[in-house]
Amino acid sequence: MTLPQTVGLAGGGRMGVGIAHAFLLAGADVVVLERDAESAATALARLERAVASSVERETTPRPAGELLSHARVTTDMADVHAADLVVEAVPEDITTKVDVLTRIEKGLSPTAWLASNTSSLSIDALAGHLQRPERFVGLHFFNPVPASTLVEIVRGRATDPMLVEEAGEWVAALGKSSIVVRDSPGFASSRLGVVIALEAIRMLEEGVASADDIDTAMVRGYKFPVGPLRLTDIVGLDVRLGIAEHLERELGERFAVPPLLRAMVAEGRLGRKSGEGFFRWDEETDR
Repeated sequence: MTLPQTVGLAGGGRMGVGIAHAFLLAGADVVVLERDAESAATALARLERAVASSVERETTPRPAGELLSHARVTTDMADVHAADLVVEAVPEDITTKVDVLTRIEKGLSPTAWLASNTSSLSIDALAGHLQRPERFVGLHFFNPVPASTLVEIVRGRATDPMLVEEAGEWVAALGKSSIVVRDSPGFASSRLGVVIALEAIRMLEEGVASADDIDTAMVRGYKFPVGPLRLTDIVGLDVRLGIAEHLERELGERFAVPPLLRAMVAEGRLGRKSGEGFFRWDEETDR
């Protein structure tokens, strides 16, 4: 199983740092690109905490200092141009993603690979703005990245089959499993996950049961590792809203957004990242 020697991450949020952390533990050098100095400092602190946690839990035999010596956080896009693979992990907005991907591609080696961590946007639509769409693929990691065991590999119409094979090897080297899906709205995971989450929100909205009992039904009854409402809190209600709106446009009203979800997002109740969503989150429940 082979890994790219150097992996660039465009975006140092929870997902970007999580992906960087996974590649770092697997033995790659990582470069995380952020938009400004403040964001870069936040990303570095987040990565340092993640590495310290891995050392503390003994999930890696390497000391924190050694691991972090193979990581950089930068605000200069030129620093990721030497990477063998760059994974874009900016917010789920097609205009933002196209801007970042096209600017990165201009400076990349013709032999480098480019990927998007999008959870629902079309890989073909993104690839349509690139000069080398055959070297572009979807790598949909799941939140939280260290604990998740799946990566969804999304192949566009132009994606080189060799890249899909290489991506499968990268995922295996990270200690995770992969599935391969063709580019389609919501892929496999978001399409299924969102429709379950939306129905759970409707049930809560209608007073069918409490949030805790709805989640318990799926965890105890169907062996879900986490209930759909708690998972929505972890993903972020605003993120769920954006994906649902996209899927409703693409696939119809079965993905219609419940008014409760819109109201909670408008109120700033975004889930774990805001401290409250369908559940309350604090340092204890955030572990």
